[in-house]
Amino acid sequence: MNPLKSLLSQWGTSPKDWELVWGDFFQLEIKSPQEALTKAWAIKSTIKQVSQVRKDKKNSPMDVRLAIGIGAKTYDGSKVSESNDPAFVNSGERFDRLKKDRVNMAIQSPWEELDKEINLYLKLAGIFMDSWTISSAELVLLYLQNPEATQEEIGIKLGIKQNSVSGRWSRAKIDEMIEINRVFQIKINNLLLRSFLSKSYWPTL
Repeated sequence: MNPLKSLLSQWGTSPKDWELVWGDFFQLEIKSPQEALTKAWAIKSTIKQVSQVRKDKKNSPMDVRLAIGIGAKTYDGSKVSESNDPAFVNSGERFDRLKKDRVNMAIQSPWEELDKEINLYLKLAGIFMDSWTISSAELVLLYLQNPEATQEEIGIKLGIKQNSVSGRWSRAKIDEMIEINRVFQIKINNLLLRSFLSKSYWPTL
């Protein structure tokens, strides 16, 4: 199976939850916004593992642009591509600006301050993410799918020694990714709670 299809299939069924709309365009619905960054990074690290014909090349010729839209869902269609809720509108609007902004990953949400801060982090992270080698991307995906695994356990899965895992870990900047995601999750949880409380206690007549 195509590596991207295989990954997306772990998160739902097509075309209800994800869909390859055109040959190089896809959409994915994520139920929990807290998982947005880790899933986006998993997609990127999967694409960055696509190898060249020449086996001596360390970097993949492939990359992906990802626009993360956060928002309400008001329509439940049979295909994810049929949705036009705020989350999908935000994603589409942000995707249209990626090339102009010279970034490969960004978010758009109902909260402008969140977007400004996280998009700055993603822009800076893009400096190393866009340059991931195939081996770095392999490690990143393995970590994302096994976040509780030790470096020794990861080394066993990769067939390399723990010190080699440590070197790859450092080059892939996984600690920096963990910190970005930690900040994102704290902020999104606070914003979601605030939004929930304001709606829950909004006076009705």
